[in-house]
Amino acid sequence: MSHRIVLPRLMEVGAGASQQLAVVLRNLGCNRPLIVTDRMMVELGYAARLAEQLEQAGIASQCFADTEPEPSAASIRAGVRMVREGDFDSIVALGGGSPIDSAKAIGILGMFGGEMRDYRFPRDVSDAGLPLIAIPTTAGTGSEVTRFTIITDETSDEKMLCAGLGFMPVAALIDYELTLSLPPRVTADTGIDALTHAIEAYVSRKASLYSDAQALEAMRLLAPNLRSAFHEPRNLAAREAMMLGATLAGIAFSNASVALVHGMSRPIGAFFHVPHGLSNAMLLPAVTAFSIPAAPERYADCARAMGVAGEGDSVETANDKLLSELRVLNQELQVPSPAQFGITRERFFELRETMARQALASGSPGNNPRVPSEAEIIDLYETVWNQE
Repeated sequence: MSHRIVLPRLMEVGAGASQQLAVVLRNLGCNRPLIVTDRMMVELGYAARLAEQLEQAGIASQCFADTEPEPSAASIRAGVRMVREGDFDSIVALGGGSPIDSAKAIGILGMFGGEMRDYRFPRDVSDAGLPLIAIPTTAGTGSEVTRFTIITDETSDEKMLCAGLGFMPVAALIDYELTLSLPPRVTADTGIDALTHAIEAYVSRKASLYSDAQALEAMRLLAPNLRSAFHEPRNLAAREAMMLGATLAGIAFSNASVALVHGMSRPIGAFFHVPHGLSNAMLLPAVTAFSIPAAPERYADCARAMGVAGEGDSVETANDKLLSELRVLNQELQVPSPAQFGITRERFFELRETMARQALASGSPGNNPRVPSEAEIIDLYETVWNQE
C-alpha cells in the first residue's frame, strides 16, 4: 500500500528564514503579494519589516491585518473582497495558525468564489488558489506545512474542517526568531497543540512509515523543550527545537491525519472561544487514557520518544508514565480546566450532544485507534469536565 506525501514546494528553515521572503517570491515568479496577518503582527512591527524587505527588492505589497483568532467565515470576507478586487499574484501569511488558516481560505475563496461552507470536509479541494507563502510566528499549529484549514461557520458555531491540496502553501519560511516575543500562555498552548499533532499522527489509523518518522522526531524535539520555552522565553535552543518540532508534527499529521482529541477540541473552541491549543490540552490526558487500550504499543513508543519512559520499561509502565506526564505537564503549564476558563457547567453539559455530533462529523474521530461512538464522546466530555 502506498501513501501520498504532500509538502510545500520550498521550505526555508532556521534563524533569519523570514528575511528570504523577497528571494522566495522572485523564485516563484511572484511580484504583487498581499500580506495577510493580524493586528498583533502589525503592532510588533513584523508586518512592516516584511513590507520594507519587499520594497527594497522592488516588490510592492499591500496588507490585510484584520484576521481574528479562531477565524470565522465572516472575519475573512473583507480579505476575500480585497483579493477579488485587487491585482495580487500571491499571498504571504504572517502569524500563528489563525492568520495562516485565514490566508488559505482567502486564497481559495478569492480565486474561486462561493462561501466557506462550500469547501468543508468531505469535499477535497484540489484546485490551487493564489500561491501562498506561510511565515509562522508560533511553534504550534504546523499550518505552514498542512493541507488543512479550520474556519468557523458563525451561523452554526461549527468549526469547519476544509482539506485538500489547494490549501497547501507553496513555500514555508520557518524562522524561530519570530517566536521569541511569544508570551508564556501562547507558548504553552501552541506547544501542547504541536505535541498533540505528533501523538495523534503516530497513533492515527492513517499513519505510515513516513509520518511515523516525522511524528517521533517531533516528540523528541517538543517534549524536552516545551517547559524550557515556557519558563525561559529567550532560550534560543529551546525555541529552535520547538519551532522545528511543530513543523515536523504538522508534516506528520498533514500526511496521516489527527484523531479524537482534535475532533472533540473544535466544538469546544467554536462554542466557548477556547484557543485551539488550550482546548487540545484540556482533552489530551482523558482522550489518551480512553485510546491506549486500542494501541498500547504505539502510545508506549510516544512515551519513549518524549523521554518519559525508558527502553527497558514495559508497555504498561510506559503508558502509565505517559498519562502521568500529560497530567503533570498541564499542571506545570497552568492549563485551566473548562470551569477555570470560565465555561459554565450548565452550558457545557447542555451542548455535549451537539459537540459530540460535530466531533464525529469532522471525520477526525474515525482515525483514532479506538473509534468512539457518539455516546462515548459525550461521556468523555463529562470526564474532561470532572478531571482535576
